[in-house]
Formats: sequence, C-alpha cells, structure tokens
Amino acid sequence: MGIDPGLTRCGMGVVEGSVGRPLTLVDVNVIRTSADLPIAERLVTIERGIDAWLDEHRPDAVAVERVFARSDSSTIMGTAQASGIALVAAARRGLPIALHTPSEVKAAVSGSGRADKAQVGAMVTRILRLDAAPKPADAADALALAITHIWRGGAQARIDAALAAARGRSR
Repeated sequence: MGIDPGLTRCGMGVVEGSVGRPLTLVDVNVIRTSADLPIAERLVTIERGIDAWLDEHRPDAVAVERVFARSDSSTIMGTAQASGIALVAAARRGLPIALHTPSEVKAAVSGSGRADKAQVGAMVTRILRLDAAPKPADAADALALAITHIWRGGAQARIDAALAAARGRSR
C-alpha cells in the first residue's frame, strides 16, 4: 500500500504483484479534508480513512512518501502531520514501513527523478495497464509509491536477509 500524505488530500493506493511480474491495481482513493476544519479534526479524518483501508486491504507493507523541505514551506507541516498519522497507523498493526523520497519514486516509475506529475501519472497508467491516469495526482502518486516499494522493497528485503544471514555465520 502506498500513501501520499497530505492534509488536504491524502492519496492511498493498493497494488498487487511482485518483481518481474505484471502489477495489478487493487484500489485507489484520496482522503480529503476541508481547510475550514481545525487541524486535529482533519488528522482524525485522515487516521480513520487510513485505518479503514488498512483493515479492508490488509497490505503486506506500507510505503509512505518521505517528507522533505521544498521551496513551498507552507505545506510541509501538514504533510508531515499526515505522514505521522500514516506511520502510526501502519506501525500499530506491525506492518513493515518504507519511506521513499519523491525523486526515488519518480525515478523508479519513469526513469527520471525529475519527472513531472503528468509523466508519473502516465507511467502509473502504463505499468498498471489502466484506461486512464488516476485523478487527482495524489492518487497516482500513492500508486507510484506502492509500485516503487514492490520493485525496490523486494530487492531490499533480499539484501537485508542476506546481510542478516552473513552476520549469523560470522558469529
């Protein structure tokens, strides 16, 4: 499951598959909150939405976009708060969690860490064999996170297992 955190729009996408095999869209959605509501109420809405999706889809892992400082600092705090909610919801269930940077996700799905939203949406559409790009962009970004984690997370899990085995032999 991929989560593109945001206080106004929090994208969630579930993708099924494995490295070297075609990936399949399971579900995609965006939790929306109104800027007119107090922050605490907005965060509760996001938490309830994420909790419902985790309960419904029971993912093997959760990939969340890593919050980073960008030129538009007005959105960083809300993104960080929504990200924290996603991390807590997944951790409460004991799910493996991965954080992927936006450029890592763009590079994984499009081949360029500088891809724009349209390019990411187009590649998500192509990878998942969809008729149209998921809208809004937060939905496509959540799916791109899930795709990235399947492609990179599987490789990282094998590396981690090999390192653990090597440490076990050296003792």
